[in-house]
Amino acid sequence: MNADPLRNFVRGLTALIDSGADEVAIFRDGRTLLADLIARDDWLPEAITEPDPASYRIHLLHCDPARRFSVSAMVWGPGQGTPIHDHTVWGMVGVLRGRERCEEFTLRFAPDGPLVPEDVHELGRGDIDLVSPTIGDIHRVSNALADGVSVSIHVYGGDLGALIRSRYDAGGAALPFVTSYASCLIPNPAN
Repeated sequence: MNADPLRNFVRGLTALIDSGADEVAIFRDGRTLLADLIARDDWLPEAITEPDPASYRIHLLHCDPARRFSVSAMVWGPGQGTPIHDHTVWGMVGVLRGRERCEEFTLRFAPDGPLVPEDVHELGRGDIDLVSPTIGDIHRVSNALADGVSVSIHVYGGDLGALIRSRYDAGGAALPFVTSYASCLIPNPAN
């Protein structure tokens, strides 16, 4: 395993955030950093890329010491997907392996109003999707491969494992939740 790509990504994003970059700049410049990270597929330990037959897995790869951002790997077995959920912070998702399907939604009229489907798109290897409360934050993601594993790298403007977010039922009712990481294998790319 070559940890340099992850180490370089973390250093670059840390410098960007240290500079006081706003969401627009983070998406512009951070997207370039994430594209460089997912352009190579030799840095993520193979043990992290193994799917769980019961559910998708989220592995923490790095959390900024001040919790300004986190980097995680999501591993999707065939047919696995998330419930409809939000993020509450900016986020970038880059596909490292496989293919993912994203269904976007909006809430109409009230916080617990009906969910309205907005768009469905697929992301292939090297593609990057952006989310935030300002540009669109509610979606459901699934593995678009019926017979293969997909792996994506998720970068959020906070510690994903500490953010109180919402899952939504079909009627738009919000149910609070906090993401659980699948493992305690936490490399330290800063070293």
